[in-house]
Amino acid sequence: MTGVSRDFVTVVSGLPRSGTSLAMQLVAAGGIPPLTDHQRAPDADNPRGYFEFEAVKQLRSDRSWFADARGRSVKIIHMLLTELPDDVPCRVLFMRRDIGEVVRSQRVMLERSGKPGGALTPERLGAVYEGQLAGVARWLAGRPAFRVLDVPYAGLIADPVPLIAGIDAFLGGGLDTDAMAGAVDPSLYRNRAGS
Repeated sequence: MTGVSRDFVTVVSGLPRSGTSLAMQLVAAGGIPPLTDHQRAPDADNPRGYFEFEAVKQLRSDRSWFADARGRSVKIIHMLLTELPDDVPCRVLFMRRDIGEVVRSQRVMLERSGKPGGALTPERLGAVYEGQLAGVARWLAGRPAFRVLDVPYAGLIADPVPLIAGIDAFLGGGLDTDAMAGAVDPSLYRNRAGS
């Protein structure tokens, strides 16, 4: 990575199981250090790690750490984006994945961990997610300090090079795009639509 100054926080967001961990891997491989505490260990569902930061879960009550995240990347679930302060510039990589795949992937993960699933049917949960995504998109559109790039998960797996070039440009350039492309592992694209 070249000495590009990134006076913003790189936020990776999206629905659960939408590819946010992959996006964090790519950004880290490119040269932007992730803000993570490694408390959640890799497992069968995310063998390369989750790249999570526990303080994110407390955003509603404590945002004090966020301004210090400039120049780094942090993963924030879609529903917590609205808790971010308006005065810290952010570039948001928003992962987009087929809602049916998201719901299926979540169910598989819950079954593997032995946890009970939610009370909602897959169809109802998908509809809830669609509504949440629309609300978050409206919120982001009204925040001048936030720039957003939608990243299609399936496209990133199928043909990563052009999308990675777009991510590099969006984040100010100078990332190691070859290393980013090398971090994409198509074998980890499971629970595909129609499977």
